[in-house]
Amino acid sequence: MKTAGSGSAATKVAWGLLAAWIVHDLEELATMPAFSHSPDLPRPLAKVLPMSRTEAATAIGLTGAAMAAASAAGAATGGRSRFFQASLMGFGLHAGTHLAQSVALRRYTPGLVTTPLVVIPFSLWAWRRLKADGVPIAPSDRRLNLALAAVVPLSHAIARLPRLRRQSTQRNNGSRMAT
Repeated sequence: MKTAGSGSAATKVAWGLLAAWIVHDLEELATMPAFSHSPDLPRPLAKVLPMSRTEAATAIGLTGAAMAAASAAGAATGGRSRFFQASLMGFGLHAGTHLAQSVALRRYTPGLVTTPLVVIPFSLWAWRRLKADGVPIAPSDRRLNLALAAVVPLSHAIARLPRLRRQSTQRNNGSRMAT
């Protein structure tokens, strides 16, 4: 007996989330390092943003692990997983940050091309498909949403740890040499 959300449609949506995320983040990986070193960025942003290709790849990989786990949870539960649904919602809503960044900076920002071509259309299709398949949409879970909202900043912070350690070591070695 087939139950709502148990079919391949929810599985396609779940793994489609990971595929859409990969396409979107490949654009970010290709463009983030050069963008983050642009000389025309506003000073506060230029001070905190610079990142190497390794840092970008590490942050994207860590976030990708969370997206893969969310997709697996969605596939395993026929799309019912709160973790999956919150991740799908976050993926769709983050399109707004890409659009807002580009408007605020009046220029291209990483992820801008795939936002209207992949993120928005996939997100809209995914929710329509889940609803059409009879998947109950879980009510929003504030704690889960906050935890998921922290994934990207934490991924970037972890990716920067090796550089911060090197800088700290260099400062410490420099102060010892000066004494």
